[in-house]
Amino acid sequence: MPNMKILILTQKIDKNDDVLGFFHRWVLEFAKYCEKVTVICLQKGEYDLPKNVKVLSLGKEKNFKVNSIINSRVNYRVKYVFNFYKYIFKERKNYDAVFVHMNPEYVVLGGIFWRLMGKKVGIWYAHGYVSLFLKTSLIFSDFIFTSSKKGCRLNSDKVKVVRQGIDVDYFKPLQKEINNKIFTITTIGRISPIKDYETLIEAAYILKKEGFDFKIIIIGGADTFDQKKYFDKLNNLVIEKNLGDVIYFNGPVANKDILNYLHNTNLFVNMSRTGSLDKAVLEAMACGIPIITSNEAFYEEIDKFKQYLLFKEGDSFVLAKKIKSIYCLKKEELSKISHYVCKLVKQRHSLGNFISSIMEFYV
Repeated sequence: MPNMKILILTQKIDKNDDVLGFFHRWVLEFAKYCEKVTVICLQKGEYDLPKNVKVLSLGKEKNFKVNSIINSRVNYRVKYVFNFYKYIFKERKNYDAVFVHMNPEYVVLGGIFWRLMGKKVGIWYAHGYVSLFLKTSLIFSDFIFTSSKKGCRLNSDKVKVVRQGIDVDYFKPLQKEINNKIFTITTIGRISPIKDYETLIEAAYILKKEGFDFKIIIIGGADTFDQKKYFDKLNNLVIEKNLGDVIYFNGPVANKDILNYLHNTNLFVNMSRTGSLDKAVLEAMACGIPIITSNEAFYEEIDKFKQYLLFKEGDSFVLAKKIKSIYCLKKEELSKISHYVCKLVKQRHSLGNFISSIMEFYV
């Protein structure tokens, strides 16, 4: 296995990115198992990787200047595709296998070439949505790695459940007790309808009416037009319900800087409807933080304390009730939950075991 040379394809390599910054750690871990790692990304930013890792960008960060929006889209895509084929051909002797992260389009584009070259191809995909590209990638891939049974909803023997990859040496419990004056609730994720922030806002409205003393920190960015439109809708809802003194939108935070927020929160909530194990939830759990989630993937993951940690999707009344239940728990019971969620991530989702499991399929 140490002699393995692998090609990794991903959207972005940037340790400061709020959404994909975690992947920098994945590449670091791959580098421990491989003689050489070649990374092709759509866009690159700041990174700090060992000498056996080479990063090649398709060029999105260069922001090519053209005359019109329509032409720019065409030129961008042509340039990206050209660079893609150039790199996978030029570097063909520098990799034995291919690992694609969340972009089945790359498998569709490069699949025939990799088949002819005898390269094993694996793709990581963890989302409830099944696209045409994902279905097509089955033809060219040897494995589709995912986090849970619901993480990739394709009926194929190629689908391999390898859990998630959480850096438990970084995301770990604070060694001292959190001493917040106000009960602090945190949630992390892009500002997108699939994250269902409305349910949290409705729960906050119920809690405030009941006189509960709390604050909610929402961490995440809105990059696309639809996400910005959704963000405006949420802001208006907060204003309408007079929740501006308890709900705070903090914007995007780099994954490498998220630990400070986690170490200063009493509870992590997640309303995501992605249908796969949400990495942000697992990072909070690794820090020993009690979580409440409606994500269906966690219904199979969590064995104990379900009466506290799980609620039905979209049910703001039950979410409010469970937030108060966590708040009212005795210190000893809260400690049991913290120990349980932390241990669960260490045992099932540690980054080292995760990458090791993936690499075994390539041998």
